[in-house]
Amino acid sequence: MRKNRWCVAVTAALLLAGCGGGAESDSGDGKAVALTKEQVRETLPDGEAMPGWKESARPTAVEMDRLYRSQACPVKDNAGCDNSRFYGASTFRHDDTAATVTFLIIAYDSEQAAREAYDVLWDGYYGKRAGQRARTFGIGPIGDERDARFGSSGFRGEPGAVTQTRVGTTLLWTEAASTEKGGIDEDDVRDLTAVLAERARQAQNGDAPSAALDG
Repeated sequence: MRKNRWCVAVTAALLLAGCGGGAESDSGDGKAVALTKEQVRETLPDGEAMPGWKESARPTAVEMDRLYRSQACPVKDNAGCDNSRFYGASTFRHDDTAATVTFLIIAYDSEQAAREAYDVLWDGYYGKRAGQRARTFGIGPIGDERDARFGSSGFRGEPGAVTQTRVGTTLLWTEAASTEKGGIDEDDVRDLTAVLAERARQAQNGDAPSAALDG
């Protein structure tokens, strides 16, 4: 599917850059802080956080540059990437349901920068990622801001969904799709989104991200 090809292209490009970066001290008082590259990588769900899923592309974070701005913010003049610091992704597949999910993160240097980018990126690009005739749906009180759409990502009506959330200084996306009807549903997408958002909150509180799907 077109969505899957896009996900592979993004994660493959990120993997070429590798990952790393030292961690900085965090206030640990619940105040939104700018994440380091290593914290961005740790925020992305890994194999331990995704029981029942297989890792297709390991969590990877890169410094935001011209190339990655064009991928993360593919709107006019790469709007939405102002004051962004790092970009990251990880991808998983579920053999039993023929589903795939890609987690994306942009880390900004301030909460204000993330807030200003939110509508620009949702309205300009990510909100359209769930395919034609996609409908909005609620995902509950996840993050500081949130949006979600569920539609068809394939040529035969296969399900696809995208969510965008803001947690402090980060914008987060969950893009899920399946090659089978019924392979994913709204509850699945909520659970996946909640894991990513909670891991981002843990990182900004100075904790090691540990949120995971229920086995």
